[in-house]
Amino acid sequence: MFGNLGEMAKMMSKVKDIQSGIKKLKSELGTLEFSATSAGGLVKATVSGDFTVKSIEIASAAMTSDCNVAAAVTEAVNSAVAAAKMTIQTKMAEISGGIDLPGLF
Repeated sequence: MFGNLGEMAKMMSKVKDIQSGIKKLKSELGTLEFSATSAGGLVKATVSGDFTVKSIEIASAAMTSDCNVAAAVTEAVNSAVAAAKMTIQTKMAEISGGIDLPGLF
């Protein structure tokens, strides 16, 4: 009987560690930045870890080339968001010890 209580105490400690790690990660998300380019580097998008678009840079050459600027911006933003998601998933796996916690991010 007491063995089960010891395991329960370990589990509760792990849950508290996970909660603390998630709280810390959420507070850091706004400071993390992810950038991606498209159209051969003519378009660059930067997003934060909380998926806020921080900047979009379009080189003047993009306007004079055959570049579909709207598509290039979309591609760069989507790539930056994908990089942010991948990093967050990796950090969440580290925090949770590999336990899948869907719906947090």
